[in-house]
Amino acid sequence: MSTQANFTLRGRNPDVLTCIANLSNDEVFTPPEFANRMLDTLAEAWAANHNGANIWADKTVKFLDPFTKSGVFLREITTRLIAGLEKQIPDLEKRVNHILTKQVYGIAITHLTSLLARRSVYCSKHAQGEHSIANGFASDDGNIWFQRMEHTWVGDKCKYCGAGKSIFDRAEGLESHAYAFIHTDNIKTRISEIFGEKNMQFDVIIGNPPYQLSDAGESTGSSPIYHLFVEAAKKVEPRFISMVIPARWFAGGKGLDEFRNTMLKDNRLSQIADFPVASDVFPGVKVNGGICYFLWEKDRKGLCKVTTTMKGFEDMSERKLDQFDTFVRFNQAIPILEKILAKNYGSLSGQVSRQKPFGLRTFSRPTGKGGITLYANNSVGKIQKEEITNGQDIINSWKVITSMGYGEGGEGRDYPRMIIGKPIVTGPPSACTETYIVVGAYETQVEAENLARYLRTRFLRFLVALRKNTQHVTQDRFLFVPSLPMTEEWTDEKLYGHFGITTEEVDFIEKIVRPMELTGTPDDDA
Repeated sequence: MSTQANFTLRGRNPDVLTCIANLSNDEVFTPPEFANRMLDTLAEAWAANHNGANIWADKTVKFLDPFTKSGVFLREITTRLIAGLEKQIPDLEKRVNHILTKQVYGIAITHLTSLLARRSVYCSKHAQGEHSIANGFASDDGNIWFQRMEHTWVGDKCKYCGAGKSIFDRAEGLESHAYAFIHTDNIKTRISEIFGEKNMQFDVIIGNPPYQLSDAGESTGSSPIYHLFVEAAKKVEPRFISMVIPARWFAGGKGLDEFRNTMLKDNRLSQIADFPVASDVFPGVKVNGGICYFLWEKDRKGLCKVTTTMKGFEDMSERKLDQFDTFVRFNQAIPILEKILAKNYGSLSGQVSRQKPFGLRTFSRPTGKGGITLYANNSVGKIQKEEITNGQDIINSWKVITSMGYGEGGEGRDYPRMIIGKPIVTGPPSACTETYIVVGAYETQVEAENLARYLRTRFLRFLVALRKNTQHVTQDRFLFVPSLPMTEEWTDEKLYGHFGITTEEVDFIEKIVRPMELTGTPDDDA
């Protein structure tokens, strides 16, 4: 038993959990190093709330990973408990059995990951198997549970997760992706049913949930679901929750407005660790907008410690999260933004068009007939006025347009970034497809040219960056941008002086935003 326990609970070279490939960009395996970073954060918070006590030396604490994949969180927790409980339970076999049967629990997201997680934690894909290091279980599942769940269809979508029936109403033997933790009306009762213990209560919920599911009827569309796991975890009422999730919720994300508002107002969020470039910590993975992990403490209220980490850069500050309607990820941006908003200019977003400014879809193309110049995806040509169903009032204006989607390699590249595509000044009469948005329409060419220059400034693109962590360049991304008179030509130097931006603040802006060249196509370097 001792040899087996040491084998499974000590580090191995190479660690198999650093070698396995991700299931997809939506179901990402957590690297052991990153899992341990989250566990360190948890241990520090536990000690701060328990007079310096060591969470790994407490044999009563129960841990749950309700979306376990590789089992890395459960394995690393078990490893720490093995060391921490040595004095209380000197016998290694008894110690291992106590930890695995009384303290460490998981709910797998698929049959495959249930086997993988058990292999990581028990040294056997069956808890009662010949090579299992635990001998106190009554079933082969042990405390790592999985059963295939079915979606509950209301019309075309699942009432719990919004999954599309046409995609996820699958035959038996295929994964349904109906995750148990979020497919229930009463999560506390469901957990008691899963683990066979009445009034089951966990102290810590930790892990890395699935991120999104495809939309019904949209082959390339998807909707986030990670927020549903966060909300379900809070209903369990543990003392601590720590999850790694996409950072898209900071300033966007489909259907995440209510979730974002709730998170920003929840003063039980004690820490947010933000990684704007996901591949810095999840090698080989591109998650638009980066990733973050948070720590939620049931019995704590106060400021949140926000840490932003990139290559060659780390910044930490304690602050309120709901100062703005969105989460501003860079602490050093707060004083810059405060100076700008204090000037009480209106927002440039008020003049920015919504999607499809002229009612024309992306696939619309110039017909070569008519007198209106159409800017379409990879083409410019003529179109008839009758084909335009919206925006007729600005057809004869001077306009500035820019790409509606600008991702810079899926937002996976290092900073500094361009943030938005290069602006195009279009003379009358003109229109564009939904490939572009109209940032402004004017009576004169001078005003349009000045707006284009304004869009090329690092100052403006920095303010857009504070609200943009995916490729979409939408109207709300410009909410922090002051609406200045376009009768003037604005440069970075003039803007910095006008708003009192210090030399140190300019240096920071230039770490985030790179210069925009005057030549080249609008989507160069995307």
